[in-house]
Amino acid sequence: MKVKVEAVAKKNKKSDNTISENRKARFDYEISKKFEAGLSLLGWETKSIRENNAQIAEAYTLLKDSEAYLIGSYIDPLKNSNQEMDPTRSRKLLLNRKELNEIIKSTSQKGNTCIPTKLYWKNGLIKCEIALAIGKKSQDKRNSIKSRDWERQKAQELRERNKN
Repeated sequence: MKVKVEAVAKKNKKSDNTISENRKARFDYEISKKFEAGLSLLGWETKSIRENNAQIAEAYTLLKDSEAYLIGSYIDPLKNSNQEMDPTRSRKLLLNRKELNEIIKSTSQKGNTCIPTKLYWKNGLIKCEIALAIGKKSQDKRNSIKSRDWERQKAQELRERNKN
């Protein structure tokens, strides 16, 4: 019986390389294609991210002058520093020209946008996963809630049947 409990605990554990996720994005948008982008960060920002003090829940991607910027992400400033730190400054996203052109082309179409979905570590570097997305209407959101509740209820009923 102990073996099953440990397996469940490991399954629910958040992966080690994920720093921050934008869960609301999956609810508000229908995600079509994902890209991996590097981030241009200052030293104090990297130190703060190592301490898991970053959030991208309210962040968005701005495309300007054929470059991409991450706007509205929050990186908590270090407590014991004497330099001026702006926790919500805009940070440049490092993408290939081909990827940038594809993002610019698709966001120029009506209804499409580019949103950050996740911050994570990859080979010692901080990466940002951005996605091309289409906004959901309220009816789609209700369907998402309904299907999520049904999945939860179905899993609960299966657990109850397996106990008996």
